[in-house]
Amino acid sequence: MRLKKIVFLLAIPLFISTHAAFSQGYKVKTIVIDAGHGGPKSGAAGSYSLEKNVALKVALKLGKKFEEEMPDVKILYTRKTDIDVEFHKRAALANDNKADIFISIHCNSMPDRRVLTGYTTKRGKKVAQYASVKNTSTSGTETFVAGSHRLNEQDAAIRENADIKLEKNYKENYDGYDPNDPETFIILSLFKNTFRDKSLKLARLIQDAYTNDSKRVNRGVKEQGLLILQRCGMPAVLTEIGFISNPNEEDYMNSADGQDEIVNSIYKAVKTYKKETEIN
Repeated sequence: MRLKKIVFLLAIPLFISTHAAFSQGYKVKTIVIDAGHGGPKSGAAGSYSLEKNVALKVALKLGKKFEEEMPDVKILYTRKTDIDVEFHKRAALANDNKADIFISIHCNSMPDRRVLTGYTTKRGKKVAQYASVKNTSTSGTETFVAGSHRLNEQDAAIRENADIKLEKNYKENYDGYDPNDPETFIILSLFKNTFRDKSLKLARLIQDAYTNDSKRVNRGVKEQGLLILQRCGMPAVLTEIGFISNPNEEDYMNSADGQDEIVNSIYKAVKTYKKETEIN
């Protein structure tokens, strides 16, 4: 009940400020770039690289691209080194600086598959034996926006939100939120994303650029209860730039050419978004 009351009270000024901002005109003046994970929160692991490091390299290159090509836009980073930044502080940085766009960079990963390897006999009974096998074939990009989601879509949200439990005082910082409890996603639906349409627009542009420019597999735009996006009071996306569990994509995301292609796709999408949404 306490969380619902807090969410309701926070939603009122957000709705008012949003309505005022768009009625007066909209310009992209500040962009926050978030490199996912960091420090002890390594994220997904590939055969030789970690998500936190790949995300940071891409985030820094993306920021540099914006700084060179859009000098009139202020670029902020949630982290520029291998440090741990709590989720609520990442969103707070964007909110406090009145950012116009929030972009979070992540790598995707598929869990190991459990396969039957044979049978053994114990006490006269046939017992199945299983082993874990790496899932290395899944590939592609997908981009998330904040939203309530169906029960069968909770896996990605639980995975990305799990880092919260590694933070000190996470229950106080997130009003009792438990990332392992599916029932809490009902509460997340109360966080109304005032910028949902613009977030969806930006996400689609990013996905289209990945596909059209780099021929990446398009896994689509998805709405998920990702807490970091739910707390951002501006158009916000979390883009999964590839599967680190796939050897080919891991190589691609770690290569200079691959990172440049990813950066150029995101930059092109933001440039188009900026052109199509700005109001004089």
